[in-house]
Amino acid sequence: MPVPSARGGPAGTRVRVVLVGATGSIGVQALDVMARYPEHFELLGAVGGSRAEALLQAVAPFPGARVVLVSPSGPVPQGVLVGGDVACALAADPRADVVLIGGGGAAALMPTMAALEAGRRVAIATQEVLVMAGELVTAAARRHRAEILPVDSEHSAIWQCLRGEDPKDVARLVLTASGGPFREAPLETMRRASVEQALAHPSWRMGPKVTVDSATMMNKGLEVIEAHFLFGIPYERIAVVIHPQSALHSAVEFCDGTMVAQLGVPDMRAPIALALNGGRRLPGVVPPLDLAKVGRLDFQEVDAERFPALQTAREAGIRGGAAPAVLNAANEVAVAAFLAGAIDFGEISELVAEVTSSHSGPPPSDLTGVLAADAFGRDRAQELVAARSGRRLAAGGQRA
Repeated sequence: MPVPSARGGPAGTRVRVVLVGATGSIGVQALDVMARYPEHFELLGAVGGSRAEALLQAVAPFPGARVVLVSPSGPVPQGVLVGGDVACALAADPRADVVLIGGGGAAALMPTMAALEAGRRVAIATQEVLVMAGELVTAAARRHRAEILPVDSEHSAIWQCLRGEDPKDVARLVLTASGGPFREAPLETMRRASVEQALAHPSWRMGPKVTVDSATMMNKGLEVIEAHFLFGIPYERIAVVIHPQSALHSAVEFCDGTMVAQLGVPDMRAPIALALNGGRRLPGVVPPLDLAKVGRLDFQEVDAERFPALQTAREAGIRGGAAPAVLNAANEVAVAAFLAGAIDFGEISELVAEVTSSHSGPPPSDLTGVLAADAFGRDRAQELVAARSGRRLAAGGQRA
């Protein structure tokens, strides 16, 4: 089982970081960590998507950093580099100690591969990378002796629980889920939930797409696929339980029947700092968890009728090949359509399941094949969104 090691840079030196997805939720929190610990971190460069002003504002505390926009939406200020190739070259910079993949969705795949092929340590917070191309990504890491460190709170928790353990002793991984805003809502209310309701996460503050994924529990399905590739555990030994307090971030069950869990406040800066620093802890990153204030730790099974997306994702992972890439692409389209008011909340999971089951292409052997599966998922999902929106308009603008 390829558990990442806990290895930092040489004592007394700063960790040099390249950040992909600098203007997203993870990127902003990563920059906050680096600004708070300037003696530990140096920002070599930052990659953004299209917003030059937001990117420049984000990296303003790091005047020496190179700045790259992948596809600018307006005029490009002086000193800002442009293009996906430039972003990949920055990710492969031999001076970098760690490349943090903090955003960009499917577009983050190319910089990730560039960093791994250059032998860089890669800290992954972007689910799409391992979901779309887990076989290719992990093979590249092995081939070039590059490390992959988890940043998602659940996978970071598992990583921490596994440190110092014999991989042969692992019986099961247990991912926890808050249950999101609809854990106890009536099913019909959940199906027709508004965007505002879906974005009202009870524990975490995240970007809109990830927050909606948490509400459908697709995020947990994607995390199951990620965990499979990060830790080399078969799908049947990766469990999910609902834990509303979001204090216990995940756990590992061992062959002797005991379990080790990681707890902490729901703050992404803790796993970000741990990954950036190669597994070494920094003092005072987040406030300590007050167990007496938490009071209780509740756990319950996942209701498959309420959260069908979890099983859809698990089945795609078991199928392997192109299925996870198709799943991910369809989900991105479906969530965007919901946020734009084109489909109901309950239609997100239905649409993703229909698209994923409709694909029968061969397993991708390279990135071209992965991107083809991604394109299929997007095109088919957009067709279904258009059809559902058309039916709604034909019905006089009422929700389907």
